[in-house]
Amino acid sequence: MVDRGASALSLPDDWPAHPDPILALNRMGSFDWDLDTGIMQMDPQAHEIFDMPPGEYDGRLETLSPRVPPAEAHRLDTHVSQAIKDGSENYGAYFRIRRRDGTLRWTHTQGYIRRDETGRPRRVIGIIRDATEELIESEAQREQAALDEFRRRQTNVVQIATAALAHARTVQDVIDVLTDTHGLTHLGATSLVMGLVEAGRIRLVAEGPVGSFVPGTRVTRIDEQYPMSEVVRTLTPRFIESPEDFAESYPLLWPHITDLHITSAAYLPLIAQARPIGALGLLYHDKRGFTAEDRNVLVALGSSIAQSLQRAMLYEQEKDLAQGLQQAMLPRSIPAVPGADIAVRYRSASLGRDIGGDWYDVIPLPGGRVGAVIGDVQGHDTHAAAVMGQLRIVLRAYAAEGHTPATVMARASVFLDELDTERFATCTYAEADLSTGVVQIVRAGHIDPLIRDPDGSCHRLTVEGGLPLGLSAEFGRLHYQVDTFELDPGQTLLLYTDGLVEQPGVDLDEGMKTLQALVHTGPDDVRDLADRLIDVAEERGGDDDVALLLLRRLGHDVAQQSGGRLQQHVGPGDPEALAGARHMIRAAVAAWGAEDRADEVELVADELITNALIHTEGSAVVTLRALTGSDRRLRVEVEDASSALPRRREAGESGVSGRGLLLVDRLADVWGVEARGGGKCVWCEFIVPERN
Repeated sequence: MVDRGASALSLPDDWPAHPDPILALNRMGSFDWDLDTGIMQMDPQAHEIFDMPPGEYDGRLETLSPRVPPAEAHRLDTHVSQAIKDGSENYGAYFRIRRRDGTLRWTHTQGYIRRDETGRPRRVIGIIRDATEELIESEAQREQAALDEFRRRQTNVVQIATAALAHARTVQDVIDVLTDTHGLTHLGATSLVMGLVEAGRIRLVAEGPVGSFVPGTRVTRIDEQYPMSEVVRTLTPRFIESPEDFAESYPLLWPHITDLHITSAAYLPLIAQARPIGALGLLYHDKRGFTAEDRNVLVALGSSIAQSLQRAMLYEQEKDLAQGLQQAMLPRSIPAVPGADIAVRYRSASLGRDIGGDWYDVIPLPGGRVGAVIGDVQGHDTHAAAVMGQLRIVLRAYAAEGHTPATVMARASVFLDELDTERFATCTYAEADLSTGVVQIVRAGHIDPLIRDPDGSCHRLTVEGGLPLGLSAEFGRLHYQVDTFELDPGQTLLLYTDGLVEQPGVDLDEGMKTLQALVHTGPDDVRDLADRLIDVAEERGGDDDVALLLLRRLGHDVAQQSGGRLQQHVGPGDPEALAGARHMIRAAVAAWGAEDRADEVELVADELITNALIHTEGSAVVTLRALTGSDRRLRVEVEDASSALPRRREAGESGVSGRGLLLVDRLADVWGVEARGGGKCVWCEFIVPERN
């Protein structure tokens, strides 16, 4: 066996290491070299390879020196000596022989080293063959391989650019791909320029590296004598093969780019759907001329860039249209609400026309109350945005009419179910009295809100939820549980859509924990905090919109100025509204620290509301106030549209009426009746102990 490692060591860098075994059979001779005497015997074929007739060769290696150039002899001797010294059994080497006519021929020799029992080398028996044709054939193969590799790299230019451009969603993304340093390297150009066709002109939108554009060419007419203008007019690429060609063809441009040392350039029309949308110029300072392969690659590259540009331009147009529609559906401004600091934010997903149905709303209500809404219509399209707009308006109208939060949700669900759509929506509606801090909240399939304390700590507010809007009406489950809690001064209520917490491959609970940590470490100001949260959502990306509403209750001084008032509208024949009013009263009494009188207050208020509904056949407005002064009192007011004043009368033993005002008189500390416009107000007050 030939020691391939040894053979490779002696092979010149510009020749292959592995001979062709078929060619090796051509013109092969043998030799026997006695290392003790230095005599090397050769057969006739070996004499022929060395071009040394037997009569001229005396067996001594020095006799062969005219046939082996000194550099070749030194390299061969070094290699053979190393093989003998290393204890190798064989060696192989390429070297050149100079024939009588002065031509050089490549040969290859393989020797087998014979040693005695002590390991001392005694003889080398080997073969020698002419390897010129073999190496010529290998060189041709190497050149063909290099050509194939060059063509492969040329093809990869298009493939690499196309792969990078496939992720480009905007025109700027396309520009970034082309002007990136690696992008220029792949293109093989020194610099590039790109322009877009706009209203009969070409506007330069990209250059790479920075500063490679020609002053005065930011915007040019299509009929001017510039290469970009020409390729846009003719829809044909222009290959400029030399500086002379450039100077002759474009005398207006050439004087301005001589400092760039341009030797050639390629200008490509960017054509989409048979019309030019722009042009690309690639400039080279180390290239002259373009082969057919070069031209094909560049034309293919221009086609790929044009498709990406058209896709990006269409995407941006669709996104602008979709965002305009979506923004039109959202509130134009958020009203100033006394007693609260409110911030809202919206982040649109990068999905072109596939916008979502996320929304927020802030609804001022009578009596110092405010409604806060967050919701998300199923789907990511313009239909979802349209449904969102309708749902936002009706929910706002139901809340403004004075319905309880549960009724607002139920009616909104019925409305959505009756629309000609199969969409449903998740939603959270919170109604807060900013003077008392009492918040009534209803959740329809939405994510639980968060509460942030003044010290920054944050916790999840667990709210009993019902089915999403639309589904609850379809399945006849319109009852929504109203949860009540007290929002202390300085606390912040955070309502948001799932795009803020949901991430691919991340559990929802983990997403909630991440959000809580962000809220905890975020800035104190609600607007700064909202900016921070929406920035994180933007950095993370994602295919879902994000709506965010933060409501912070201000300090006690503001609450006292507002009078500490809760108010509820109760319509005739609306048992849910009546139940909601009772729930509001009990929750408020508990929140104000008057639990000891909760039953009395609720019973008296219920009696007054019932009287108003029965005897006036109209609606009633219930107001609950916290009064401060020499003592602390709760005041219940029930207004109706009737001017007829109530009469206190004795009920008979079997009478079913007449006991209402007697009950009010016994349980309340004081009560009375006031005329209110065309109607009246029946009120009563309860003295409650001061809070500890």
